[in-house]
Amino acid sequence: MSEVPGTGRVIADRYRLLDALGEGGAGIVWRARDEVLGREVAVKEVRAAAGLTGAEAERLHSRLEREARSAARVSHRNVVAVHDVVTQDSRPWIVMELVRGLTLSDVLDADGPLSPRRAARIGAEVLAALRGAHGAGVLHRDVKPGNVLLGNDGRVMLTDFGVTTAEESSALTSAGEPIGSPEYLAPECALGRTPGPESDLWSLGVLLYAATEGRSPFRRDTPPDTLRAVTDEEPPPLRRADALAPVVEELLRKDPATRLTAPEAERRLRILAAGGTGSPGAGAAGTALPAGGPAAAGEPATADGAPVPPADPSAPEGSSTRTGVLVALAAVVALLVAGGLVWALSGDDSGGRNDGRGATSVSATSSL
Repeated sequence: MSEVPGTGRVIADRYRLLDALGEGGAGIVWRARDEVLGREVAVKEVRAAAGLTGAEAERLHSRLEREARSAARVSHRNVVAVHDVVTQDSRPWIVMELVRGLTLSDVLDADGPLSPRRAARIGAEVLAALRGAHGAGVLHRDVKPGNVLLGNDGRVMLTDFGVTTAEESSALTSAGEPIGSPEYLAPECALGRTPGPESDLWSLGVLLYAATEGRSPFRRDTPPDTLRAVTDEEPPPLRRADALAPVVEELLRKDPATRLTAPEAERRLRILAAGGTGSPGAGAAGTALPAGGPAAAGEPATADGAPVPPADPSAPEGSSTRTGVLVALAAVVALLVAGGLVWALSGDDSGGRNDGRGATSVSATSSL
């Protein structure tokens, strides 16, 4: 990318702009250096769209600043951290964690649809991020592939909250335009009704559909036609999603009250990511997960309650199950040899799964 005007500037006497990471109609995301702490960060320069009046631009800047401060309340391993919000040139600049990697939209554009198993792993991590945000009283409102970062270190991060607090009642801006990308908006948001955590779950369902099928189910030629499709039409049948299809279909129910709940959706996605079927069962919709982590009842967890990471998708499917069977068989033989009459029943067939999740966050880019 050629050098963008502004490179080298210091924002708020602290953040030196090094180079542009991405540019769009809403502004530029910069790689910058925090001169105080001596670390690299991502700085989002917000620019008002052409044609807005001074008063409209001021309202936009105020809303974005408010949303960024709201997003800063969310502390989660799968959420790009907001470090600071500063004002320069009468507009907000949002300072974030710098994550080195690609957006999910970049990957889909370059490589095409994902396997259901890889999509399930990404979906489970995005859902964990959403649950963290919802627990802090914040809705994302713009869950889409461009806002999911796949870090070079293997992390999956959710960024660029088009956020509101869960208590806010309108899905529309003061100009009457929907917040978020039309093809990923939930029907209730498209109709201007009160959004809730279920609205983000719908958007996740659209994301998973697009990730496995290679196309958005509701995209049409114009935004109004897209919104009509969201509210009135059913998505085309899934053809590539395999065992992931029921989860997507249950997330894409028009009535938010009947959608798959977040705990059950995450449970099933993690099973799918580990090579299972993800069918409904124990921990049905509405069942709360243990505090401190999203592991479902009966699933292996670390000492702090976090779930054991799923198997590496590149490993042969079924390998962890075979390992668990061999371990269990060896245990039974040992008991019999010892002459004991103790029967050990164990549900742990994790096979030492580890995909490196939980690595220290050191980096993030943000889409526009």
